[in-house]
Amino acid sequence: MTRWCLAPILGLAVLLSACGETPEPEDPAARAEAARQDVVFSAQTRVWQDRRRAALVAPDGWLSLIGLHRIEHKSHFIGSGPRSGIRLAMGPEAPGLLQSGSGQYWFTPERGVVVTLDGVPVSGRVRLHSDADDMPGTLGFDEDKGALTIIERGGVAFVRARHVEARSRTRFTGIEYWPTSRDWQIDAQFEPAATGATLPIANILGLVEDQPTPGTVAFERDGTRYTLQALAGEDEGLFLIFADRTSGHGSYSAGRYLDAPAPGADGRLQLDFNRAYNPPCAFTAFATCPLPPAGNRLDLAVPAGEKAYRPPPPPTLT
Repeated sequence: MTRWCLAPILGLAVLLSACGETPEPEDPAARAEAARQDVVFSAQTRVWQDRRRAALVAPDGWLSLIGLHRIEHKSHFIGSGPRSGIRLAMGPEAPGLLQSGSGQYWFTPERGVVVTLDGVPVSGRVRLHSDADDMPGTLGFDEDKGALTIIERGGVAFVRARHVEARSRTRFTGIEYWPTSRDWQIDAQFEPAATGATLPIANILGLVEDQPTPGTVAFERDGTRYTLQALAGEDEGLFLIFADRTSGHGSYSAGRYLDAPAPGADGRLQLDFNRAYNPPCAFTAFATCPLPPAGNRLDLAVPAGEKAYRPPPPPTLT
């Protein structure tokens, strides 16, 4: 195809003349194949987005959280009543008494109150295991619409409370995404860390824990090299916590998460930033989200994946 430009002649006239040639149009078959791949990629990304939403709104998903209460004393009455030391936002006034000591926890239900432990009704004092144990337990209340678990973070224990009728769940407005683009599928190289290497990870509560790190992921974008320190993910994959120039400017201010596949034998893998997702703290104040380590704050805008969540306004009082 010929490109034309304007050239002044003797200051009196303007002449259209050929200034050069642009590349010929891309091969139609190649264009059609690229379009097909875009459609397939968009469909696969949408499947992932649907699964992501389903996990959030599940009865035990992050949106069901109604409280996070530090265990400060050896005995706490738990319930929604005003005399409860750990006061629940929903449920019976006084489900029972929580006791703790030497890293162990017990719960005794109030007379006439029905609670379950991992779905089995209990009537007397029962042992509760925290998520630091191999067999954590879930205490059900309010006809199993509510659930209590013990979690430990940085040597501090908390009661985490859920309820299927949590406002954050029943009034969920959905997730917004940047447009899906294969341009944000980026080839990367895994660089293993020394055996036993750890990474200090702070959480939203200000607690810091050293977590094992398998290594670092390096990638290039527009000729610039970037690195992300990784944590162990599921199925031998990698878990990346990062912030970028969209953090607080379109995406969640505290950063986002990205699951990456296990590197190949040559250390190669692919990062798909279209699947960057918000930590639970973007949706609830009752999560204990790990934050990006210092080395994972990218001097790069990543307009891909989940945008910041906009919760619904509080109900109008009438």
